[in-house]
Amino acid sequence: MTTDSDARTGTALFRARSLWRNGRGPIPTQPIVPGIVYDDVVVGAGITGLSTALMLAEAGRSVVVLEAEDVGALATGNTTGKISLLQGSRLSTIRRHHSKRVLEAYVDSNRDGQEWLLEFCDRAGVQVERRTAYSYAQHAGGGSASAVEAEHRAAREAGLAATIVEGGQEIDVPFPFAYGVALPGQAQFDAMEALEALAAAFVAAGGRIHDGTRVLGVTASDPCRVRTTRGEVEGRTVVLATATPILDRGLYFSKTHGLRSYGASFEVPDAGADGLPEGMFLSIGDDDPDRSRSIRTAPARLIGRDSGDLLVLGGNGHPVGRPGDFSEQERLDDLAEFARSLYPEARLTHSWSAQDYESHNLIPFVGLLPRGRGRVYLATGFAKWGLTNGVAAALRLRDEILGVPRDERRHWHRVLGTRITKPADLGRGAKEGATVGVAMTRGWLGASTRPTPVRRPAEREGVVAASRGVPVGISTVDGVTCAVRAVCPHLGGVLEWNDAERSWDCPLHASRFAADGARIEGPAVTDLPVLPRTR
Repeated sequence: MTTDSDARTGTALFRARSLWRNGRGPIPTQPIVPGIVYDDVVVGAGITGLSTALMLAEAGRSVVVLEAEDVGALATGNTTGKISLLQGSRLSTIRRHHSKRVLEAYVDSNRDGQEWLLEFCDRAGVQVERRTAYSYAQHAGGGSASAVEAEHRAAREAGLAATIVEGGQEIDVPFPFAYGVALPGQAQFDAMEALEALAAAFVAAGGRIHDGTRVLGVTASDPCRVRTTRGEVEGRTVVLATATPILDRGLYFSKTHGLRSYGASFEVPDAGADGLPEGMFLSIGDDDPDRSRSIRTAPARLIGRDSGDLLVLGGNGHPVGRPGDFSEQERLDDLAEFARSLYPEARLTHSWSAQDYESHNLIPFVGLLPRGRGRVYLATGFAKWGLTNGVAAALRLRDEILGVPRDERRHWHRVLGTRITKPADLGRGAKEGATVGVAMTRGWLGASTRPTPVRRPAEREGVVAASRGVPVGISTVDGVTCAVRAVCPHLGGVLEWNDAERSWDCPLHASRFAADGARIEGPAVTDLPVLPRTR
């Protein structure tokens, strides 16, 4: 068993804190009590894990939540905080590859997730702001107009009251807006405020939360045995609410791909007579996906101001470990440049990034994990829309675990649980598999061309070299130079340096590690070996 002094805890030193996590202390958790057999063990304390845990606890079950870091440390704590049924170009993308019935089920599941979350926020006193959501084209021409029109058709087909709006006439904003879809009555909030409320409600319902407790493996016996860095925990069921399953059963790491996106918040001293734009905006259909834009506001009280709003920008996403022509830091810098192009006096207050996973068939995977003997469940593939999809997954998991008969479950539960894999799904999976193969080969070949010793990297820089045929990652962060084995312990991909997060990222299946080798997230469950420093 690993003790506190054995575990590496450098991760937080190398990761920016989001606007939502800034200034928040840890949510109180409890020590592990040996000898207890819980009804349910939930792994992961984000929106999916905590909402699942609360629903089960309120049904009278004994539930424990295990979290490798702290509550909201990853996707939920670094979200843009939009609770919306209009999700960029998501609906039209699903409709291109699936039937109307599947599209309607997807929207209905998100609607149920949205309604449960908003109702919880109302009873828990969590502040929610109602806004109109927009999926918009930044520029006219090209594929922009057709993307907007396709999203409008899909939204209407799914029963949403979406309308088309034109920039400069029906909507006046300071950023490029040519044409868009509008859906009123959506919402935005501070995701960490909601997580704190969920955690408090869960504990009040008799649940227990253990943070700093990394799960290393699960044995699907009766009861299940969950191995952690702080000892063993037993439960009759286990729910993996870890963004991507930390168990390889079912090969979900090969059925999804990891995506990183970026966020930044800005104080705007002079926003002009019209103030900051109201609404939640997400650009679609433009030729340059490296310049996607997510735009909303947030209350300035989050940085200690008495009044006013902050500008919150997001976007510029890419597959994990494969930033392309623009590095991770350049993508963050681009958001700051965009903010100052709109408001020259804009002052950056926070910048961050987040990670989520998209399934190759575009619909989240929720339910029993293969070879889990009917005792291990998973939820993954939310494609950056976890605030609605994650709660919908919790509703579905609750029904399955409580044994609600199939004919009494929500209709979307049955539709999404029985859909057939299409050739296009297999095609997207094959394409991603080929990309992974190329990344594997390129990583090993690239490392072999740079033998050690190498010069000490400059501050915030990292380099991969080969020492006796083994890739070594050498980086300098906060004046400390560290060398680690730059091979992902999951399936052997050679890691890439992330200059924004100062982390080692795997281009194969999206595992990530701090500069000192401490595991951050992904299907890998162990740290990287630290090596003697090489010049």
